[in-house]
Amino acid sequence: MKKIYLLITTILLTIIISMTAFGTDKKTLVVYFSRAGENYSVGTVSKGSTEIVAEMIAKETGADLFEIEPVTPYPENYNETVRIARDEKRENARPKIKNKVNNLKDYDVVFLGYPIWHGDLPMAFYTFLDENNLSGKRIVLFSTHEGSGISRTDSAIRNYTKGKVVDNVLSIRGKRVQDSKAVPDVKNWIKTLRDSKTI
Repeated sequence: MKKIYLLITTILLTIIISMTAFGTDKKTLVVYFSRAGENYSVGTVSKGSTEIVAEMIAKETGADLFEIEPVTPYPENYNETVRIARDEKRENARPKIKNKVNNLKDYDVVFLGYPIWHGDLPMAFYTFLDENNLSGKRIVLFSTHEGSGISRTDSAIRNYTKGKVVDNVLSIRGKRVQDSKAVPDVKNWIKTLRDSKTI
């Protein structure tokens, strides 16, 4: 009789634990803007640093990926891109983007990733923020840079969206990413987000 009771108790506990785990799963999306081609400090690359980090995050979390793609791509040449990006920032431009997140409402957690351009988000990222309602989402930020850090973009996004932007952000040098040294940084960051039940 004791064995039957123990077996039933074990089965019930397993079911309860499984249901609890299922109930706390958060559907996650990684949204990113990235640029390949000639880049400052790292030379010409086939994949942008932010895209590499976004893919690491998706792999670690099982998240879906969404790339912000401008209708008019930026040039391969670094200096030309710098000039265009500077003009877009001065004009507060909103470059058109060619893709949409069709099921944004289904996601609980949204990672937002971008390179720092002229101390700010790329203007195409503002287009995404204009076109997508992130209210009610938990927003986690990551950026790539070559010395400017997050550059107050966390404050800009807090002011721009009604989502809950978490304080724990990842800001990492593009050169470190391109040199394949960023994997432990990303893994440790994801661990801290999990430990704090952010994701």
